[in-house]
Amino acid sequence: MNLSIEELNNLHLDALREIGNIGSGNAATALATIINKKIDMNVPSIKILDFNDVSSALGGEEIVVAGVYFEVEGDIDGSIMFLLDLNSAKTLTNILMGREDQIEELNEMDRSALREIGNILSGAYISSLSSLTNLNIKMSVPSLCIDMAGAIISVPAIQFGYVADKMILIETILQDGTEKVKGNFFLIPENNSFETLLKSLGVYT
Repeated sequence: MNLSIEELNNLHLDALREIGNIGSGNAATALATIINKKIDMNVPSIKILDFNDVSSALGGEEIVVAGVYFEVEGDIDGSIMFLLDLNSAKTLTNILMGREDQIEELNEMDRSALREIGNILSGAYISSLSSLTNLNIKMSVPSLCIDMAGAIISVPAIQFGYVADKMILIETILQDGTEKVKGNFFLIPENNSFETLLKSLGVYT
């Protein structure tokens, strides 16, 4: 049986929101450790989206974003995407490197930093997910893509479009003083894995 978005009740969403809260907290702690500064984090919002609605949630298909992409396997299969608009991506790399670079274009050093940040932040989320669910989850080596949102989202859509129709979006704002970074963390489990995830949280039978 495949669980539709309409079947997700408040109990399911509360369980997924808890993953978002703990994962975001661990991600903020991981980032703070890297830069040796305190990072504040707002309470993340969580949404369950159809593939067709993802680009709109990011601001439209043509908005340019930086995306760090991973595949996940183990007790659940699917993919992870950590997406940032270009302004947030540049702000994040500036924070990491302790600089005030006003050039919007991401250079090779920025790209390398984003891959590393995406790896660390996504690892924090997956670690939280594994601890909460007792599921064994492994991540692939990250790949970075900078393109229009519609093009980036098409990667998992093409790969999982016939076996998955929904994704979990966790929106988090990380803040270093007056600098704010809006991060969009997507967990895209295959349909059977989505149910495995909910069952492991005790909210689906």
